[in-house]
Order: sequence, then C-alpha cells, then structure tokens
Amino acid sequence: MKRVLLLGASGQLGTAIRQRWKECQIVAPPHQTLKLEDHAEVRDAIEGSRPDVVVNAAAFHDVDRCEAEPGAAFEVNALAVRNAARLAREAGSTFVTVSTDYVFDGETTAPYAEDDAPHPLSVYGASKLAGEYLVDSLRMDALIVRTCGLYGEASAKGRKSFIERLLSQAGGPQPFRVVADVTVSPTFAGHLADAIWRLLEKRCSGLYHTVDAGAVTWYDFAHEAVSQAGAAVVVEPIAAHQWKAPAIRPRFSALANAKLGRAGIAMPSWRAGIGAYLASRPANQSSLR
Repeated sequence: MKRVLLLGASGQLGTAIRQRWKECQIVAPPHQTLKLEDHAEVRDAIEGSRPDVVVNAAAFHDVDRCEAEPGAAFEVNALAVRNAARLAREAGSTFVTVSTDYVFDGETTAPYAEDDAPHPLSVYGASKLAGEYLVDSLRMDALIVRTCGLYGEASAKGRKSFIERLLSQAGGPQPFRVVADVTVSPTFAGHLADAIWRLLEKRCSGLYHTVDAGAVTWYDFAHEAVSQAGAAVVVEPIAAHQWKAPAIRPRFSALANAKLGRAGIAMPSWRAGIGAYLASRPANQSSLR
C-alpha cells in the first residue's frame, strides 16, 4: 500500500488518517476541489493519482439535515459512494468506505454483530445502508467499516467533537445536558484510523464493525470525559425524548468487534479512547478547569 487517495480528508477520520498513516503517500484533495458527489472530479482524482487504495471518509453526516434533504443524503451517502467504488474497481484499487451504527433500530440490549439485520430509523441511516448495499453489489475488493459515535480533532469546517463541546462548558453557569438512555460505542478517530490500516495490511474485505470496545450511555461517557480532563463541567442527564431533533436515533447502537477480533485486531476500550483523545489535544486546550 504505497499510495492512498483520501476522500473527506478534512473530517475527523480523514484528519486522523493523515496524521497516523505514515508508511504511505496520501493524496488528500480538499473538499473545494474534490466533492464525493461530483463523478467527474472523483474520476479525475483516481486517474491522476493511481492509488493502491481509495478511502472514502466523506459523507453527508448532518443527521437532522438529512431528514429535510433526503435527496442530497442519498446522492452523497449512496449513489456517490457506488460511483467512487466503481471507479476504484476500474483502476484496480482497493476501496474502503465508512458506515454507521445508525443502520440499526436499537431494539436490542446486546452490541450488534455484522450479521444482525439492519433497520434504520432515519434518512441518514437508510442512505448509509444503501451505500453499503451498492458497494457490496459491485462484488469487488472493498472494505466496509461500520463505526459508532466517532470523535476526533475538529474538522476544517469547525465541527467540534462531542468531548470538545462538553469541555468548552468548563466553568460555565449552565449544565451540559446529555441523554442518559442512549447506549453507544464512542470511538476515537485515531483508533479507527489505526484499525482500518491494520485491516488493509491484512487484506481484509467485506463488512467489519470497528469501535472502541464496550457499551456506554452518552451520559456516562460524558462523566468519564469530564473526570479524565479534570474539567469543571456539570453534566445533567436527560431522556432522549427531551432532545428535540428531527431525526430518530436508535436507543441502543453499540457494536461488537468480534469479527475484527477474529482478524487479529483488538480495539482499545472507550475509556482509553477518551484518554488518547485528551492526550492529542493542542497544549492550549489540554486543561480546562
């Protein structure tokens, strides 16, 4: 794996990949010059860079906006992903795309495995699942990675991670309200980038759940982040129905890493993910007390 074309390079995962994949050349055009939904731009990028691997870390991931713009959601998260995969196949490149826990409905109490039946509740989840199916239908050398609760360094567009928004309230007069009845597997982008690299090293293909290990509510996750950061933030639990949002979220969408483990790849715990994220923050953000 000598050359990688990275789509979505300015996002949280794209940023982690650029920082951590040191053993290859990464071609990472900015969104202004390469939009996933522009078939011609993607074709030119693949033909021009001749990559061994094409990694799609781009998505229309504003879950609530997807409800209002379903056409755009499916264009970016499904049709554009299929087109990029097809172009990668024509170029002889391995294709990697990242999907989501939102393909599930949350009607369970055990972390989801890859062979559990998906049932998305939102336009976002449905569009990402359609992207999975369209890539799979090409019968090519492709890796589909489902993850959950991704957080990492703020993107070029200024989108802050959950932890960053939490810690920005340090010393403030208002509590930080967090749902206490939604269970997830929050995943540090650096850990996900490392795991994808190892999957590619092992020449794995197909669908893999890849998350920091363990299931936790967002409320308990927030408490742990505040504790590890030593930040003066009051976290207030609320019920999911109190969080007025257009899109329905699954109440339980933790994912199981068993298949990843069978491939010989172990993920750190979600608590370790918090520690790794805090250690990676710039010095001027390292202590918010």
